[in-house]
Amino acid sequence: MCGRFASSTRPEDLVDLFGVRQWDPAETLAPSWNVAPTNAAFAVLERLPKGGREPVRQLRVLRWGLVPAWSNSPETAVKMINARADTVHEKPAYRQAFAARRCLLPVDGYYEWQTAKVPAPAGPEDGWGRPPRQPYFVSRVDGAPLALAGLFEFWRNRQVPGDHPDAWLVTCTVVTTEAEPLLAPIHERMPLFVDPDGYDAWLDPRRDDPEELRSLLRPPPPGRLRVHPVGAAVGNIRNNRAELVRELTEDDRTTLF
Repeated sequence: MCGRFASSTRPEDLVDLFGVRQWDPAETLAPSWNVAPTNAAFAVLERLPKGGREPVRQLRVLRWGLVPAWSNSPETAVKMINARADTVHEKPAYRQAFAARRCLLPVDGYYEWQTAKVPAPAGPEDGWGRPPRQPYFVSRVDGAPLALAGLFEFWRNRQVPGDHPDAWLVTCTVVTTEAEPLLAPIHERMPLFVDPDGYDAWLDPRRDDPEELRSLLRPPPPGRLRVHPVGAAVGNIRNNRAELVRELTEDDRTTLF
């Protein structure tokens, strides 16, 4: 799954890396090394202009946690940060977005927690007997942004007029799949990511054949990712600094097991 990620690449660089044709410099975000559910995040997507035949690739700022168009409240977002690749085509909350509103979330990498297999001593200082959890950071071997496969959706706030700044909420979710062998010992699932040669097919809103779309849900072959342990500070959303992604050394890996 994906519950936190880091995003520090400049939007100007994302425009170049992803071939973006439309981006409003006023729509930007500060670097973050601890993006959490309901936070804003950069997304690359394509939209067909009215009367146009060619989609325009855009860089947008969306809120992480999908709110279905039919939802009565945006409060469902925190529960919909991930969508399973094996059911995304049929679940009511995701199937329309999967058919027409796919996006890429460019991130430095994401965090995953591994739960210890040994019991922890009970006590208030260690979480009342809950087993310790070691965080890891997963990123691309080549250092390029990791393009997570996502879906986006528009939600209309009926409590305000259509021209109100809060009339529309645009949200997104991360598609997840079975973890590759490198990551399986940490967690059984991982975000589905897309290699550069797959960007066009994933983003094109004109692709709507169900079987063809489902073929896009295959992850790239293993070997693109690296993983390393990081400090426990990332577990607190108040912490947000580049140090969070630093690999633990042998001297400070006191929480490993």
